[in-house]
Amino acid sequence: MSPSKQPERRLIAANKKARHEYTVLRTYEAGIVLVGTEVKSLREGRASLVDAFAHERDGEIVLYGLHIAEYAYGTWTNHAPRRNRKLLLHRAEIDRILDKVREGGVTMVPLSMYFENGFAKVELALAKGKRSYDKRQTLAERDANREIARELGRHLKGHPRRH
Repeated sequence: MSPSKQPERRLIAANKKARHEYTVLRTYEAGIVLVGTEVKSLREGRASLVDAFAHERDGEIVLYGLHIAEYAYGTWTNHAPRRNRKLLLHRAEIDRILDKVREGGVTMVPLSMYFENGFAKVELALAKGKRSYDKRQTLAERDANREIARELGRHLKGHPRRH
């Protein structure tokens, strides 16, 4: 038997608020340029995507506001927690992304950060901001789906319907 070719993914951080605040149009997987102590800190799961966003700088895509805590056992060579980090994408992907962003109304938001086969990756989304009524509608849909699933589960288990 051969070993499975499924890539091993280990989640470091997720930006749950991004899916609430934005409508995701398309996602991309990007590598990220890191220094040694940043990788060690990420392996401990010490990162936050809460205020992070991506933007163009000199024809490249750079991630701003990503917080990677200082490595506890680092020395004077420790990294700055909120420094700007370059994202690694193919030139054609960068051009496609920047064309969409330049059209207007679209932004680049990191959704999650994870290790895949030992490499740190960022799931970057092209997203459009939601209006407040869109957010309420999304919450209402989620609650309705949850109630439907709950009732279906009760029905399948043979429990009478609650009122």
